[in-house]
Amino acid sequence: MKVLGIETSCDDTCLAVYDNVQGLLINELYNQKKIHANYGGIVPELASRAHAKKIIFLIDKIFKKINIKKDIDLIAYTAGPGLVGSLLVGATFACSLGFSLNIPVLPVNHMEAHLLSPMLECKSIKFPFIGLLVSGKHTQIIAAYKLGKYEILGNSLDDAAGEAFDKIANLLGLKYPNGRELSNLALKGVKSDLYFPRPMKNHSNLNFSFSGLKTFATNIIKSSILNIQQKANIAKAFEDAVIDILLIKTQKALYQKGWNNLVIAGGVSANKLLRKKSEIMMKKFFNGNVFYAASKFCTDNAAMIAYLGSLYYNKLNFSSLEILIKPKWSLDDLSLLS
Repeated sequence: MKVLGIETSCDDTCLAVYDNVQGLLINELYNQKKIHANYGGIVPELASRAHAKKIIFLIDKIFKKINIKKDIDLIAYTAGPGLVGSLLVGATFACSLGFSLNIPVLPVNHMEAHLLSPMLECKSIKFPFIGLLVSGKHTQIIAAYKLGKYEILGNSLDDAAGEAFDKIANLLGLKYPNGRELSNLALKGVKSDLYFPRPMKNHSNLNFSFSGLKTFATNIIKSSILNIQQKANIAKAFEDAVIDILLIKTQKALYQKGWNNLVIAGGVSANKLLRKKSEIMMKKFFNGNVFYAASKFCTDNAAMIAYLGSLYYNKLNFSSLEILIKPKWSLDDLSLLS
């Protein structure tokens, strides 16, 4: 059984084909970095226009590799959360293609796809587990009970961790997209008298807040002229603070549930320090395991969408080709799939 996945939630146009026996067959992506670089962030209108232009180019590449009408059993597309215009491009294209080729179409949740993306390469991951979803738009701690049943235990009250990374990186003069560049710079940092706060560290709940930490870092950066080593030291201190608070809250969630399996997903899950410290935490305190996807599957991609579609294929009744999007679709309410 083969699934065509379509992902257009934000600024990457992605198409993939996943086979439940052979695994991932095709994974195509068009990145819009050059389009948005001059603006220091994503411009929604430009993103949706680029999707409309490039999605035809990508499906044409797939047509040359596989007979979609003959071989594809399902089309899965991102229905949310995401930017309205971007989601509409993918949803309209998926439903139009499904209608013309008489192939069933399934809207899926972008965050659920991220959460389960490590399963693309690691089939040994079993429910239940604690999930840490951390990206430029979301920072959440999830209790994953089974496919389709999730509970949000903690959420960001303001900035997402990835967004905070990008903003501080921008202040340090790093190029967009700059969260990864900040981590690279942090590798050159050394321990100093800099110590950044760990927001909400002692709160009983599992929510996050990164706006105060961002302001703290901003004031330090703007208070003096910095050389490259001082910038690296700030990057290191900032990254240490973000990773510490992510894992402090995650550790509390694991204790609360009594589970010993952790899945980290989303763009920030590619962070090397986060991976290293999470592995140490799981071995030291839980005698458990931590799972994350390969770096190419951490950011937005269609492989995770196609894979999630394959998991739902035998569980749903496909009867409508209505174009559905839900820009603020929460992971703990998957009613769109019922």
